[in-house]
Amino acid sequence: MSVSLLIITHDQIGTALMDTANSMLDVSTMPVDIIAVLREHNPDVLVDEAERIIDKNEQTLVLTDMYGSTPSNIACRLHVQDNVRVVGGINLPMLVRILNYPRLSLDELVNKAISGGRDGVLTCKREQD
Repeated sequence: MSVSLLIITHDQIGTALMDTANSMLDVSTMPVDIIAVLREHNPDVLVDEAERIIDKNEQTLVLTDMYGSTPSNIACRLHVQDNVRVVGGINLPMLVRILNYPRLSLDELVNKAISGGRDGVLTCKREQD
């Protein structure tokens, strides 16, 4: 079964991350949809939009930015479906990791997302004189 990616974030965060990942990887072999959540948007309308996106896919991995925020709350409302998994805390290492493994199962991609996000957060060492 193929997995699609749905990114739900504040404003243009998702678009910026996806544009950057695409420029790094040259090509995305995974279907990706992005929903930008603005302050003036009605969350119920965005849930309906997200459900329409999910309905056209076999399985969907939903990535959102900050757990507990409006984009995250929208994403979590989608999690009741068996063919959907939601991961919060999207960052560029997480996204690149996912896009490098488009043929993995939904649950395997969840693990790649979490490991990519976690392992991509590091303290940079100072150069010693």
